[in-house]
Amino acid sequence: MAIVEEGAAGSARRWTGIDLTEIEVLESVRSHGRVWEDLAAQYGVTNPDPPWKIDLEATCDMLAGDSCVKPYDQVEAGSCALPSLERRAEEDELSETLYEDVPFPERQLLALAHSLIKRGLIDEAELASRLEEVGKRLKSV
Repeated sequence: MAIVEEGAAGSARRWTGIDLTEIEVLESVRSHGRVWEDLAAQYGVTNPDPPWKIDLEATCDMLAGDSCVKPYDQVEAGSCALPSLERRAEEDELSETLYEDVPFPERQLLALAHSLIKRGLIDEAELASRLEEVGKRLKSV
């Protein structure tokens, strides 16, 4: 979970870190997953961006709610699932530590999933089940 300290009365909250404990399902994706650059080359796709990149950006915006348009100290606690400044700070920290060997935008996707799992917004077992389901569908084509 993100660590956010409340400031003195009238002062801004500030983000101070994230739980960097590895998450088994994300470690499996990090170490065994394939990156878009390789998949695009394999299938002759010339678009440098994966088809899911716009969905990832939209998901981040939706989770951030009004934190995208308000100063951080004016964002009401609980008004959004994952404030944009916290998500970016967590992404930066995770990109420099757990996911430093993963290229962008896959690194951004892993960091977001990490943040959501640590906050209890998605369940690790459910994510693992969905990944397995998608993998089976892809292999059946």
